Amino acid sequence: MESGLVLQNLVSPPVLFFFLGMLAVLVGSDLEIPAPLPKLFSLYLLLAIGFKGGLELQHSGLGGQVTLTITAAVLMSMLVPLTSFLILRSRLDTYNAAAVAAAYGSISAVTFITAESFLTVLHVQFDGFMVAALALMESPAIIVGLLLVKLAVPPETNSGRPIGWPALLREAFLNGSVFLLMGSLVIGYLVAAFSPAGLEKMDPFINKLFYGALSFFLLDMGIVSAQRLHDLRRAGPFLIGFAVAAPLVHAAVGLVVARALSLPQGDALLFMVLCASASYIAVPAAMRMTVPQANPSLYISTALGVTFPFNIVVGLPLYMAMVQRWIPAG
Repeated sequence: MESGLVLQNLVSPPVLFFFLGMLAVLVGSDLEIPAPLPKLFSLYLLLAIGFKGGLELQHSGLGGQVTLTITAAVLMSMLVPLTSFLILRSRLDTYNAAAVAAAYGSISAVTFITAESFLTVLHVQFDGFMVAALALMESPAIIVGLLLVKLAVPPETNSGRPIGWPALLREAFLNGSVFLLMGSLVIGYLVAAFSPAGLEKMDPFINKLFYGALSFFLLDMGIVSAQRLHDLRRAGPFLIGFAVAAPLVHAAVGLVVARALSLPQGDALLFMVLCASASYIAVPAAMRMTVPQANPSLYISTALGVTFPFNIVVGLPLYMAMVQRWIPAG
C-alpha cells in the first residue's frame, strides 16, 4: 500500500474529525453532539448523495454496464450473508449468526460517502449510478438474514414471536435510509431531465455544504464508535477477528467482480467499499424488530466499533492500492 494514499486519507478533514470524536471519548471530554443533529446530518448526506446520483444516472442512462453492475451488487448483498452465516454459525447460535451475517451483507452509506470524498481528493472520476447499487443492497441482506433464521431454526424451538412477513418487507424496503436514497435518486433524475434551472438552485445545498456536513457527521461517528468499544468484550476475539477479516475478503471478491465488469478505477473502489462495509443502522433496526433473540451488542459493536473505523482509516487506502494494482487506469 502506497504511503501517499494513507497520508491523503489520514489528513482529510472528515477522517481527522472522526479521530477527534474518538479522542474525546478516550480522554474523558464532555464533548457531545445534541441528539437531533446527527440524524439531521445523516438525512442531509443521504439526500445529497441520492440527488447527485440521480443526476449522473440521467446522464449515463441504464446501459448494459450500469445494469450489470447494479445486478452484481444486489447478488453480492445476498451472497455475503450466506457465506458469513456459514462461518459465524461455527461459534454463534443461529439467531446471532444470522443477525451479524445480515449486517455484513448490507452496506454503510457513510463509508460509501467517505469513499466518494476520498476519490474526489485523489481526482479520480466515478459514476453516480453507484448510488443506485448502494440503495438496492440494503433490503436483500435483511431478507436473507431473516430467511436464514426461518430455515435454520425449527419452529418448535423458536420461542420468539414468528416472523411477520408484511412487517419484514416493509422494514426492508421502506426503512428511512433506503426510501430517502431512492426518492432523492428519482428526484435528481427528473430534475436533470426536465428542469435544468433547478440544478443551479440546488447546487449550493448539494455540493457546497457536503464536505463540511460529512466532517461534522464523522465527528459524531467517532464519538459513537469509541463509546461502543466496551461492547467488544462481549463480542470476543472470534467476532473481532471476523470484523477485520470480513471486509478484506469481501473487498477482494468485489475487486474480482469489478475487474470482470471492466469498471473504471473509481467505480471499482466504490464497488469494493459496498462489498466490504457493514450496516449499523438499517439492519440493526430490522433485527431488533424481527429477531429479538439476537444480542444487539454483537452485531452493532462489530459493525460500528470495528469494521466502520477499519474501513474509514485503513480500508480506503488499502482498497485503492489494490485497485491501482489490478484495474487499468482509464
